[in-house]
Amino acid sequence: MGPALCLVSAACFGAMAIFGKFAYDAGVSPAALLLVRFSLAAALLGVVLLLRPGLRRAEPGEHRAVPTGRVLATAIALGAVGYAAQAGLFFSALRLMDASLLSLILYTYPVLVTVAAVLLGRDRLTPGRTAALLAASGGTLLVLLGAGGVSFHPVGALLAFGAAVTYTVYILVADTVVHRLPPVVLSALVMTGAAGTLGLGAALTGGVDLDFRPPGWFWLACIAVVSTVLAMLTFFAGLRRTGPSTAAILSTFEPVVTTALAALTLGESLSPVQLAGGALVLTSVAVLQVRPTGRARAGGPVTGDAAVGGSRPSTRLTEAGRL
Repeated sequence: MGPALCLVSAACFGAMAIFGKFAYDAGVSPAALLLVRFSLAAALLGVVLLLRPGLRRAEPGEHRAVPTGRVLATAIALGAVGYAAQAGLFFSALRLMDASLLSLILYTYPVLVTVAAVLLGRDRLTPGRTAALLAASGGTLLVLLGAGGVSFHPVGALLAFGAAVTYTVYILVADTVVHRLPPVVLSALVMTGAAGTLGLGAALTGGVDLDFRPPGWFWLACIAVVSTVLAMLTFFAGLRRTGPSTAAILSTFEPVVTTALAALTLGESLSPVQLAGGALVLTSVAVLQVRPTGRARAGGPVTGDAAVGGSRPSTRLTEAGRL
């Protein structure tokens, strides 16, 4: 069940860009999309936590101290600043470019996380990871330079890279608190923080236009329920059964789903060069998630599922990043 749950989660996340395209066609603005998505997701996660009190506690065998006010404030700030900004960049890019190309550009974030972790001294660079990073860089260039059948938009590409960079910073900050809060609690706080920022922004700018066609509400519900709440819950359920490295590798199914759905429903296509580049990026991401046995740091051994509470962001991003 673990791998199946991870794949279901990846499919739900992968469908989000498609739902967003349909929402835009129904007259939904990016501001309305983001506000409704995070507000509805925060409310639904709150209901889930009320109905399932066990999700508010640490898993058996885990030792999470009672979170301090600083930890809770950091979790809310992750949503209010980091996740709200990342989502804003992502959905702004989605208005300008194809969903398939956007998904491949965004999925450079695991590579960026690894590079940043090495530079910050949180991870070490091995020959295998060096080769994976070089392959990912080459794949990214192929994706961008091989614009054949895809409508390439430079500003959209910059926004997409901005979303990947913002997501990288978000994950590195989340890496400091992810082991101190139960995953669903952390997700609920992040969604609440993002909804608060967007709600405040709407109040200061005269509100958000919610007067769009009924299909727009349907696609917004799909984004909030399927591509946010259901995707997150199935991911964490799969994570508990497979461990972080396996869950991260299976998550590379996400841009594959986006590309396939974009071809089926939106008529989008990637050139052969871009498909080859995307394959290089996704393969590199999978390689980077394989945690070597033994010591991750001089501080001691970390093996198997213990990596969830360990020190390597490129595996713990599976718990912090998929919100």
